[in-house]
Amino acid sequence: MNKTVKFLSLVIAFTAIISTCFYSGANRTAAFASGGVKSSSIVIESTTKRILSSQNHNARLPMASTTKIMTALVVLENAKLDETVEINSSAVGVEGSSIYLRNGEKLTVRELLYGLMLRSGNDSAVALAIYVGGSVSGFVRLMNEKAEYLGLKNTNFTNPHGLHDGEHYTSAYDLAIISAEAMRNPEFAKIVSTKSVYIGENESRRYLVNKNKILSGYEGGNGIKTGYTKNAGRCLVSASLRNGMQIICVVLNHPDMWQDSVNLMNEAHSAYKMVKLLDINYEIPEQNVVAGVKKTCVVKLARDVYYPLREDEIRNLTYETVINKELVAPVKSGEECGFVNVSLENHLLFSEKIYIMENIDKKSIFDWSYWQIYENQ
Repeated sequence: MNKTVKFLSLVIAFTAIISTCFYSGANRTAAFASGGVKSSSIVIESTTKRILSSQNHNARLPMASTTKIMTALVVLENAKLDETVEINSSAVGVEGSSIYLRNGEKLTVRELLYGLMLRSGNDSAVALAIYVGGSVSGFVRLMNEKAEYLGLKNTNFTNPHGLHDGEHYTSAYDLAIISAEAMRNPEFAKIVSTKSVYIGENESRRYLVNKNKILSGYEGGNGIKTGYTKNAGRCLVSASLRNGMQIICVVLNHPDMWQDSVNLMNEAHSAYKMVKLLDINYEIPEQNVVAGVKKTCVVKLARDVYYPLREDEIRNLTYETVINKELVAPVKSGEECGFVNVSLENHLLFSEKIYIMENIDKKSIFDWSYWQIYENQ
C-alpha cells in the first residue's frame, strides 16, 4: 500500500512539473507574439534636449518605421531636394508599406521624402538609400556614422526602412535625439508636418495622405512618424509646439500609442514652460586686457537662452560668471573667453559661452606704457 501511495505521489508531482513548464512556455510564447519586450517612452524639449519625463528610455528596442526619421535626415544632409532619382529595380516591390514605385520611373528626392514620411514607403526608403549611398549597405553605413556623431549609445541600423532585424534597434532616448536633430532642418520639419500632398507627374502622379493623426488631432501637433511591425509593436514619435516650447515624444511598443503620446505631451506642456534664463544683454563686467591699446574689453553672450522649467524650479536658480583665460592683446571679436553657469539647487543646469565683442590691438613697443606693464610684474 505504501508503495502504491508513493508511486501515485510521484506521478502527481511529475504531472504538476510538466504542467507548470508547459504553462510558463505558453506565457513566454504569448508574450513574444504580442511584442515580447518591455515598452519605453520619453518626452524631451527639442532645443535643449532636457528630459521632461521618461520610462525605460535607454532600453534597446526595435523601432519599425520610425527608423525613417534617420533615413530622411541622412538624405537631406547628402542630397539636394530637386535632384532626380531614377527608380532602381531593387526598390520595386519591397515588403510592407509602399507607394508602389515602378522600375525606371523618375521622381525627385523631395517627392520620395514625402513618400517616405507621409506614407511610410519602404520602397521610397530603398530608392533613396541606393541613390544617396550607392547601395543599401552604403547608406546604412552613413546612418550609423550619423548615430555615432550624435553620441548615441543604444542604436544600430541594418536597413533604411525598419523591417525587423535582430541587430536593428534604438532606444527611446536615442530616437528622441535623432528626431530633435532632424527637426532643426526646415525641410524635414515642413515634410513631417504636411497632412497631404501630390507628388510626381502624369503616370507617376500620386496623392499622399499622412498617417500621423497627431497632426490633425492634437493642438500644436507638427510631426513626426508612426511605425509598426509584429516584433516592434506600435511605435510613434510625436512632436508638438505650444507657447514657444517644441517637445518630442517617443513611445516604443505601446499598444495605445496615440493616447499614450497625447497624455505624455499634455503632462509636459502643463508642467513646463520655456523660461528666458539669460538675456543677450546679461551684464558681465568688462575684462582687463594685458598689453592692449585699450585697457578693458567688452564681453557678452551671443544670444538669449531659453530653457524648459517647472514653476517651482524658477525660484531656485543661481548664476555664476567664469572667465577662463587671461586676455592678452591682440584679442579678436568672436573669441570665446568664458561662460555663464546656471544652476538649479546646486546642480549645473546649463552653461552658455561668453565671447569677446571687440578687436583690441597690441600696444606698440614704442609706447612707454608697454614697458611699464613688464616693470610692474
